[in-house]
Amino acid sequence: MSHTLESVCQELRLSRVPSLIDSIEDSNKEEWLLKLLIHEVEAKEQRRIQRLIKQAKFSNHKTLEMFEWHDQIRVQDNQTKEQLTSLDFIQSNQNVVCIGAPGTGKTHLASALGYKACQEGIETRFWRVSDLVIELEKAWKNGQLERFKKRFNRVQLIILDEMGYVPFNKNGSELLFQLISDWYETKSIIITSNLEFSSWNKVFIDPRLTSALVDRLIHHAHILTFTGESYRLKNALSKIE
Repeated sequence: MSHTLESVCQELRLSRVPSLIDSIEDSNKEEWLLKLLIHEVEAKEQRRIQRLIKQAKFSNHKTLEMFEWHDQIRVQDNQTKEQLTSLDFIQSNQNVVCIGAPGTGKTHLASALGYKACQEGIETRFWRVSDLVIELEKAWKNGQLERFKKRFNRVQLIILDEMGYVPFNKNGSELLFQLISDWYETKSIIITSNLEFSSWNKVFIDPRLTSALVDRLIHHAHILTFTGESYRLKNALSKIE
């Protein structure tokens, strides 16, 4: 069996090596090989990060560098921002709850934290809550609920966007509650909502279920309140003027 450099590298999954051989110079063979393999490791890591970002299914590409920590974001203490941006909350299986009017930056922050998590090699998923409930009900009706839940086994960070925009029926509420209960103290959840906790009864219908859900979410949680004018509205009005 004949071998070529390309075929051997393909077999060893060293996809970048053939294209880099001529670009790396060093008289020491060991150093030359080391530099070559370091480039391959870096390329593999970039491919892994891009795969994690694709699998997360963010609605938009947002980064922390693009986010403005303005004075209309109320946090619990002075350490909250550092704990979030360092992703320490994920290592501790803590949650983040962002509450406020539409357009005030909640989804931007949630997505940006998720994007950084992917860059750090942390498996992440982004779901609009209404879409997640639809998939849960579909899986339940098809007898595949446990199979659907297993999709989250390796996920460390889950972003649930727009909690409260669409009310659920009793079955949908119970399925979502069950899923979040499964994640309790084993994963980190970021939730964005335009409703105060006291109004979540409008979404989940059952007051006892709502109380139990809120209790699980806010235990070990960072709660951020977003106030002020909608960025989207402000931007739209500025184009009219």
